[in-house]
Formats: sequence, structure tokens, C-alpha cells
Amino acid sequence: MATIWNNRAGGSRRTSFARRISSHLAAALVVFCLLQIFIVAKMGGSLLLHLGVIVAIGGFAVAARGLERRWQMIEQAALPHDGLALRFRRDVLHLWAASLIGALLWIPVVVIYRALFG
Repeated sequence: MATIWNNRAGGSRRTSFARRISSHLAAALVVFCLLQIFIVAKMGGSLLLHLGVIVAIGGFAVAARGLERRWQMIEQAALPHDGLALRFRRDVLHLWAASLIGALLWIPVVVIYRALFG
């Protein structure tokens, strides 16, 4: 229950934002992958589109690792907790928006692909 209120049982107010962002990254990557696979499969995707999904997932994973490293470095900088909490909320919002919107970008790609190649 102590971690829900951003404090630890020992009384320290420092939370591991790097660990929390890692959890969000893992969940966002799973959602991103599943949405992409589902959308391309439902739209009748070809082998070329499935290869595009693999490239997009790889790109998302590289960007996610960069964000994870960023948070490891930010935590070592010993910034005030309030500043870290604000940055964390902003990054989590951007992460989930990119995960959901990025996966939905396959819909117009598949529509254009079908129009061009049948």
C-alpha cells in the first residue's frame, strides 16, 4: 500500500522512477505489438506489411530503451522529487499516446496499400 502513495515503508519519499518507467515501457510495447499484429491481420495484410510490423516493433523497442536509459540518468542527477514526478507523468503520457496512435497508423497504410496493389 505504501508504493501507491509514492512513499516507502522506510519513510523515504524517493521512488524508483526508472523502474516504474521500465514497467510502463514493457506494457506499452506489448500493447503496441498486439495492436499492430491485430490491425494488419484484420485488414488482410501481406508479407510486406508483416515485415513492416517487425521493423516498427524494432524501432519502438530501440526508442523505449533510449527512454529507459534517460530515466536512469535523470534519477542519478538527484533532481527534486516534484520535478521528477512531473517529468514522469509527461513521459508516461507521451509513451502511451505513441504506443496507441503509432499502432493505429497502420490503418491508413493498409488502406493505401490495398488501393495501390489490390
